[in-house]
Amino acid sequence: MSKLHLVFGGRVADPQTLDFDDMESIEVVGFYPDYASAEKAWRASAQRTVDDAAMKYVIVHLHRLTQPDLIAAAPKGG
Repeated sequence: MSKLHLVFGGRVADPQTLDFDDMESIEVVGFYPDYASAEKAWRASAQRTVDDAAMKYVIVHLHRLTQPDLIAAAPKGG
């Protein structure tokens, strides 16, 4: 079973939150079939903007949203 992940990011008001400043300027890095490839894309994007503390990239586990019964059973990082 594919475990779809989304990587996206943008400028946040507070680096400790996910309160994005401008929803129109969010960068969608891509969709990935597994956590390992999503993490690789996330690291590349985060590294590219490492000097800008207001930029934040995240990984969303889309498979957990489409199959909520997997949330309780899913191991960390999956």
